[in-house]
This record gives sequence, structure tokens and C-alpha cells, in this order.
Amino acid sequence: MAATSPQPVGVLDRRALNRAFLARQLLLARRAMPAQEALEQLVGMQAQAPMPPYFGLWTRLADFRPAELAGLLTERRAVRIALMRGTVHLVTAADCRALRPCLQPFMERSLATTFGKDLHGLDPAEIAAAGRALLERSPLTVGDLSAALRETWPDRPAGALGNVVRNLLPVVQTPPRGVWGRSGRTTYATAEDWLGAPLDSEPDLDSLVLRCLAAFGPATVKDVQAWSGLTRLRAVIERLRPRLVSFRDEDGRELWDLPGAPRPDAGTPAPVRYLAPYDNAILSHADRTRIISDEHRRAIATRNGLIPGTILVDGFVAGTWRTGGARGATTLDVELFHPVSGRRRAELAEEGERLLLFASDGAAGGEPRIADA
Repeated sequence: MAATSPQPVGVLDRRALNRAFLARQLLLARRAMPAQEALEQLVGMQAQAPMPPYFGLWTRLADFRPAELAGLLTERRAVRIALMRGTVHLVTAADCRALRPCLQPFMERSLATTFGKDLHGLDPAEIAAAGRALLERSPLTVGDLSAALRETWPDRPAGALGNVVRNLLPVVQTPPRGVWGRSGRTTYATAEDWLGAPLDSEPDLDSLVLRCLAAFGPATVKDVQAWSGLTRLRAVIERLRPRLVSFRDEDGRELWDLPGAPRPDAGTPAPVRYLAPYDNAILSHADRTRIISDEHRRAIATRNGLIPGTILVDGFVAGTWRTGGARGATTLDVELFHPVSGRRRAELAEEGERLLLFASDGAAGGEPRIADA
């Protein structure tokens, strides 16, 4: 094998970025860490569907049990709320109060972009105030909230009215939605009422950027903006420059990072991992090639925005996985994008068996079905 040329000082190639990212995402080795602490380190977990956060913590934490995360939700120490990129995230109560004010500009812009035509001629603040008054009486399902709002605005689509409340007010999805082993319709309450405390009075964008770099760095300005959904963050990063270190990627783009953040050697071994559907690890950068190729990114894209579970082999996405079940038996199907070595295939099978046990609450499971590319 021909020797590779050393990288210039200050340049992080794709594998170096991959290993740094995996270390921060708790994907190089399972950690013995409380679920609440993991949620804070990861700045929450994307949660459009109720169950993915459980699988996301299972693949990252040693001896994780679903009851631990379910307890955080039922005890109001964690909530499901629209945050980064306007998508539902499961975050701690403290992060809900701190992050939502920072993301409010995106939520307002998103509302105008998506529902501007339906809301033309109306004052969204008036609709939000009506929604707040309704929710202060009691939590309401999305359907009931939208129907109540249509009594005042009968000529407007219920979905548009409901999204005014979702975007302009900090509303959380209340249990049993998101609780392992249970089901429930999406029901909203205001974050202040549910948590019994107000949100932070002022957005702290400096803290937001630093949290992003700690969990997703090293990152370009565009990466931070893609993760958050916010724009014009270059000024924030320039303000933070004395507290940061910078690198370049192979294409010459400037990367920002925290001085003490982990940056393992590019040759650090990376175990097979099953990432949850919608996992932030593959959705949080403008350039996602540090973990998924553009080709494979297109392969998992769907028109309705559904993101399947993915598998990591040597740190990079190498296929997808799905669970199913019939007659009480949980099944696991893995579809590879390309051939893998016999050793890696054995790792996939072993880790897949663990996933089956987790998904079935410890019931005796079968073997994963691995389809070759």
C-alpha cells in the first residue's frame, strides 16, 4: 500500500472529523451515564416519532433502560417540544427553557413561509393569544385545539391555525405521548404551565453555539446554522473567536471548535452502531459527509421526510434497519448499501441481536436478517 501524504497542520480530513463527531455523540464506546446527562450532552434528541429517542440512547449508553427516559417525561424533567430546525426534540426541562427563546426567530420564519397564504390578513399574535387562553384551561389535543380556534376563524384551515400556536408559543407534547410501551395523541400544554417555571427571559446565542460545537463540532458556520435552523450566526462565532480554536477541512473551509473538545486520532477504531430513526447524528450538518455520503443520503431521503434507522460500519452509514413484528415476535431487517467484511457482518449480527432484545423488552428474540448490497 502506498504511503499517504501527511495532512497539513490544522487540517482535519473526513476520518478525523468522523472520529471527533462520534466521540461527542457517544458512539465510539457506550458510556455509563444517566439519561438526563446524555440528553444534555447531545442537546436533546430528535423525536418526530415517539420511540426513536429510546433507541438513540440505547445505542449510546451502557445498561440503558426505557423506564429511565419514560420517567423523565412523566416526572416533567424532560419534554417533547419543537426546537432546532422546527422539529420535535426530546430535551431536559432546563434545556427547554433555555433553547426555545433562541429558536423563536426560526419558528416565526417557518410559520410565515409555510402558512403565510392561509394566514393572510390575520394577526398571528391574536391567534396565539387565543391558543394560550385555551391551553391555560387544560391541555388539548391538536385536533381539539384547532377546532376551538376555528370557532373564531371558521374560514381558515385548522392546520394553519394550530401551527400558529405550535410555532409562536412554547408548547410541549404531554405524556403518554412519547412514553415507552404506551401511546397517545399529540396533546399540547404550554411549557410554562407544564414545567411550572418561565422560559429564560433572553436568548443566549453564545451558549447555543457553544453547545452545538460541543456535541456536533468541529463545525463550519453553515453547519451550526443547519443544525439550529437559524441564520446570521457568523457574528456570534466571531464574537466567540477568543474562546475557540479553528481548523480547515480538506476543501479549505474553516471549522470552529472548543479547545478541550475530544478529537481522537483518525485511526481510532469505531464499532458497529445502530442509529435510531431521525437520529441527529446524520441530520445536523450542512455537509454531512463526515458520517454519510451524499449518495447514501439521497438513498434514505423520502418525500414525506421519514428517516429510517441507519447502521454505522467503521463510523460511516453503511445501510438501514427496520423492526417489525407479527404474532408477538419482533423482527429486525438490515439492508446494506455495500458489502462488508465477515468480521463486520458478525458485529452487525451480534449488535442486532442486542437491539432485538431491547426492542422486545428482553423477550427471547430471533436473529437479524441482513440483506447484502
